[in-house]
Amino acid sequence: MADVPNGEQGCGSPLELFKNIAAQGELVRALKARNAAKDEIDSAVKMLLSLKMSYKAATGEDYKADYPPGDPAPGSDSGLDATEAGEDFVDPWTVQTSSAKGIDYDKLIVRFGSSKIDKELINRIERATGQRPHHFLRRGIFFSHRDMHQILDAYENKKPFYLYTGRGPSSEAMHVGHLIPFIFTKWLQDVFNVPLVIQMTDDEKYLWKDLTLDQAYGYAVENAKDIIACGFDIKKTFIFSDLDYMGMSPGFYKNVVKIQKHVTFNQVKGIFGFTDSDCIGKISFPAIQAAPSFSNSFPQIFRDRTDVQCLIPCAIDQDPYFRMTRDVAPRIGYPKPALLHSTFFPALQGAQTKMSASDPNSSIFLTDTAKQIKTKVNKHAFSGGRDTIEEHRQFGGNCDVDVSFMYLTFFLEDDDRLEQIRKDYTSGAMLTGELKKELIEVLQPLIAEHQARRKEVTDEIVKEFMTPRKLSYDFE
Repeated sequence: MADVPNGEQGCGSPLELFKNIAAQGELVRALKARNAAKDEIDSAVKMLLSLKMSYKAATGEDYKADYPPGDPAPGSDSGLDATEAGEDFVDPWTVQTSSAKGIDYDKLIVRFGSSKIDKELINRIERATGQRPHHFLRRGIFFSHRDMHQILDAYENKKPFYLYTGRGPSSEAMHVGHLIPFIFTKWLQDVFNVPLVIQMTDDEKYLWKDLTLDQAYGYAVENAKDIIACGFDIKKTFIFSDLDYMGMSPGFYKNVVKIQKHVTFNQVKGIFGFTDSDCIGKISFPAIQAAPSFSNSFPQIFRDRTDVQCLIPCAIDQDPYFRMTRDVAPRIGYPKPALLHSTFFPALQGAQTKMSASDPNSSIFLTDTAKQIKTKVNKHAFSGGRDTIEEHRQFGGNCDVDVSFMYLTFFLEDDDRLEQIRKDYTSGAMLTGELKKELIEVLQPLIAEHQARRKEVTDEIVKEFMTPRKLSYDFE
């Protein structure tokens, strides 16, 4: 957290000022967290206020944490994520990039106004939990955050928080990319020992796709089995279908209505790109995805407490929902949810194509056999290798675009082995076929073990996870 050089706070573009304010805000929080001397804190706060004044002078608007200059805050008309030609485009339904390396995440952090997960934050998580950070953190797969320092402040001061993540059940079969947030959330649940709520947005899928209500709910239950198979603790986890839970939980529905009252049609058009021809269900849906961010949506778990902060691990395309939520939270008297954002899981055909549940060859599905996995990787995984063996031996392969290597960064836990593969492939010592073989040998047992665990998940177990109940925590 670099301090802003003295005397320079009035200089720079609005974007530089915006970044400097964010950095200075982090510094102030860090000083307060470690009980620094009063004059040191005062001087840092003075600098922060001065930066905010410079920002207002430069942009004509007050600084807003989650809205960089040029990104309209809720309430403005222009589309939040409009991109110039050749720029990446990211919203909850579309992820586009023209680069074989995939999305430029550093640019996305700037555009979304979030903060990078840096070495310092990873070290702090390690100190707080006493556990080695998950390889998703070490390798930058979870790369961006909002207010994670606040969560750690609370945890270090023995104050509770809870986890919230979700899944839009659009088909019966999930693919390996869908597991990423759940694998990480399971690790967070284990190391912090906190309650977890998992929202199945079957209502959303009914509104957006050509499904009946029964189909959408059926997919939610089937997907819940795959999620449970990740190993979540039934005493600490509540999984709910929106179609089911909203009708039986006044606390949840009251929060949905509060959120709806504080977000205008103009705002959701600006944030989500809705048009006049979208059904009204879509327009009001963001309030339903926002509601689990507030603890009193779950009175059976948190009683009537409204002050338990929420941490949301999710892919960064879900961030627009929670920028809206964070904007509304203080206006309805609730703490803002904190977020941890992951990168996108690339399709087998390459990082610039989107995986599709309707194209069985675009990913490895959790239902695939060992033979299917082998065939898909060998046939469809985009290669960073050269055209001939001679060229490959001479010039080496490109790990930045090679999908098999990308998949290994997600699923091969051994850091030293991964680094060795990177060196060997880049130097040309390892051929594409050998790299693919490494991936197949990691994926086959991973999927087989998942399938074995899923077989153990009965309808009774699903029902228990999905029954509103007290978890093994006492909230007064």
